[in-house]
Amino acid sequence: MKIFQCQACDQPVSFESTACESCERRLGYVCEVHEVSAVEPSGQSQAGSAQTFHAQTFHAYASPGAKYRFCANAQHAACNWLVPDSSPEIFCRACRHNRVVPDLTVGWNLIRWRQIEAAKHRMFYSLLRLELPLPSRAESATGLAFDFLVDPAESFLIGPPVLTGHQNGLITLNIAEADDVERERRRMLFGEYYRTLLGHFRHEVGHYFWNVLVQGDPSLVTFRALFGDESQDYGAALQRHYAQGAPPDWEEFYVSAYATSHPWEDFAETWAHYLHIVDTIETASAFELHVRPRLRHGPAEPVVIDFDPHRTADLDRLIEVWLPLTYAVNSLSRSMGQAALYPFKLTPAVIAKLAFVHERIYAVRSTDGVGEADADILRAVIRGLRNRVAAPNV
Repeated sequence: MKIFQCQACDQPVSFESTACESCERRLGYVCEVHEVSAVEPSGQSQAGSAQTFHAQTFHAYASPGAKYRFCANAQHAACNWLVPDSSPEIFCRACRHNRVVPDLTVGWNLIRWRQIEAAKHRMFYSLLRLELPLPSRAESATGLAFDFLVDPAESFLIGPPVLTGHQNGLITLNIAEADDVERERRRMLFGEYYRTLLGHFRHEVGHYFWNVLVQGDPSLVTFRALFGDESQDYGAALQRHYAQGAPPDWEEFYVSAYATSHPWEDFAETWAHYLHIVDTIETASAFELHVRPRLRHGPAEPVVIDFDPHRTADLDRLIEVWLPLTYAVNSLSRSMGQAALYPFKLTPAVIAKLAFVHERIYAVRSTDGVGEADADILRAVIRGLRNRVAAPNV
C-alpha cells in the first residue's frame, strides 16, 4: 500500500486514520482517487434517500468539487471510507458487500468486527486498484458478499461450528479469526506457515474470482494444465489432504502445503500470494527501496523498487524485485527474533501459476496488456507438464 498524507498539513497518515494527528482535521478515504483525504464540513445532504437525507456532507481535499458522506459504518468506528453524496448508497464500496454482521451490541463482537473490517478494506483497496469487477448481491445473484458469524459455541448455543469458506460468491468468516490467540491456535493445529485476517480474505476472494475469471472461460484449459482438474471430488480431496498431508515434494510445485489439496485451493492460495506481492511491492515502492545484498558474487547494481505494481503488465518485473525484497525482509525479521515474514518459496512452477493469475486479472482490465514474457512462461510450463505426463518416470 502507498503512503498517505494529510493534504492540509502534509502529516503522514495511515490507511485506517480517521483524524490527522497534527492538524486534527477529519480524514476519510476516497476510493475513486485511492486517497485518504482531509475533509471539511459542507452542510447537509440533499440526497433523496430517507436514510441519507440531512446527513452531514464534506468536501474532500483529494477530490475537490464533489460532496461526500461517511459510510454508515463510520458510526461504529469500523469504516473511514466516503460515499459520494450523489449516490443513493449509505454504505461505501467495501461495506455494501456485507450481508451479515455480528450483534454489535455485544462489545467483544464489535471489537472483532472492527478488526475484520480493517483487513477487508485493505483487500478491497487492492481489488479496486487492480480494477477487478466487484458486483454486490444487490447487483447480481452471485455477486460478492460476506457473512461474519459468531461460532455457536461462543454464544452457548447448539449448532455446527462456523467454518470460514466460500460458496457461489458468499464468503463466510468465523469472527473468532480476529482473536490473535485463537487464530494462532488454529495456525498451529493445521500446520500453517501463515494465517492472518488479511490472508483469509485474499484466499477466499480467490475462490470468488476463479468463478468470475476462469470458470466457463477458454483459459480453463490452461488452468487445468497448470493447477490440475478441478472436477475431482472436492470433499474427498480435502479429506485425503487432512488424512495424508501434502506430498514430500510439494514445495517444488505449490506455494503452500494446503494448495496441494485441490486445484481450487491451489488457485486461491496462488491468488492470495499474488495480492501479497502486489501490495507489499507498492509499499516498498512508496519508500523507493533499493535492495542490493552484499554477497561475494552479488549484483553490482541494486534492485530499485520505484513503480506501481497495479499498473505493471510484465510479471517478470514484479518477480525480479520480489525475490531480493523478501530475502531482505526475512533477514530483518529474523534479526528481531521473529520467524521469516514471507516463509514461502517461488519456484518456476509457482511463478507460472502466478503468471496465470496475472494474465486473468489483466484480461478483464480496460487498459494495458499482459507482457509476452508471461505468455512464454505459461507455454513453457504447459510443455513441461505435458512432457512429464508423457514420461512419468522422469
